[in-house]
Amino acid sequence: MINRIRDIRKQKGWTLADLAEACDPPTTPQTVGRLETGMRNLSLKWMERIAAALGVEPEVLVRSEKAAHPQVVATLGKDGPEALDTTRDALLATDLGADGALMVLTIDYPHGEYRPGDQLWLRQIDPEDAGRAVNRDVLVPRKAGRFSFGRLIDRQGSLVGILPPGHGEKQQVVDSPPWIGVAEMLVRRL
Repeated sequence: MINRIRDIRKQKGWTLADLAEACDPPTTPQTVGRLETGMRNLSLKWMERIAAALGVEPEVLVRSEKAAHPQVVATLGKDGPEALDTTRDALLATDLGADGALMVLTIDYPHGEYRPGDQLWLRQIDPEDAGRAVNRDVLVPRKAGRFSFGRLIDRQGSLVGILPPGHGEKQQVVDSPPWIGVAEMLVRRL
């Protein structure tokens, strides 16, 4: 197994001290350094603690030596693509440590800016937090196992107003949804 703590920490621009302080409860930079280098045993408890501090799932901290992992090989800057000094493992672009479960909506038919084959990753939030999702694309459960999807345009009390993608669509109003899935990341094959 390959320990990826150092790679993930450096990708986030953190020092050993930053990661040690972010742990709950905080630990020492020396302990983090020993865990990164394998000088100290990386137990499941330590994996969960460090993963929570880094905002990733615990299983992201280690990978099999046999399994190939996608690599970041270059960055596209102002002056064009630039090679990295060393390649690094690519990490999922969403904050896995954030509150709320992740879910995925697959697109089978073109709707607005979405194309068939797209995957829209959504973060589940409580309806009370709908104010922070206004003007964002959302998936909202309705009665009888149905859903509404579109731009969250209004919230009044327990009612949320959603404008489906596409021209000429009418606003849909959902009363007291149990949760709201807020679009966080679009995955599209080229």
